[in-house]
Amino acid sequence: MSDNHHEEAHTGPIKTPKQLLVAGFLSFVVPIFAIIGLVLYVSSSNKPAPGASNPEKALAERIQKVGMVEVRDANRPLRAGEEVYKGQCAACHATGAAGAPKLADAAAWAPRIKTGFEALVQSALKGKGAMAPQGGGDFNDTEIARAVAYMSNAAGAKFEEPAAPAAAEAK
Repeated sequence: MSDNHHEEAHTGPIKTPKQLLVAGFLSFVVPIFAIIGLVLYVSSSNKPAPGASNPEKALAERIQKVGMVEVRDANRPLRAGEEVYKGQCAACHATGAAGAPKLADAAAWAPRIKTGFEALVQSALKGKGAMAPQGGGDFNDTEIARAVAYMSNAAGAKFEEPAAPAAAEAK
């Protein structure tokens, strides 16, 4: 009798295969239903529809234009080379980032100056090495050329700052 008592002490609550199937079923199905119930509870709150608070704003957002056309003032005065340098070029040319020649570094600029002003301007407009193309940005091509002249002249070149296109035609 002592052996029989010893075996019963080590048995669990599941004694038959039917009890095992029921316990397995409940341990997986009940949590799934609980999760589904919680998701439905959380997502069923009364939320206003998008744009219900301001229908005019919602309508304006839905019919918003896909693209925009920006008309720039062609009659604005051209910016000087120094101003363009400070606005566009100084980020790299003031610190020498990504191998850019620093402003007024004659040794770094000398081989570039030997290629000529037009080659330097084309390199600036189309990009070269790590420098991205500068054409088509906030500054027009003449202003970029003025910045090239400013930087080159600071390193010892004697390039003339380009005039406005209309002023060049009047000469």
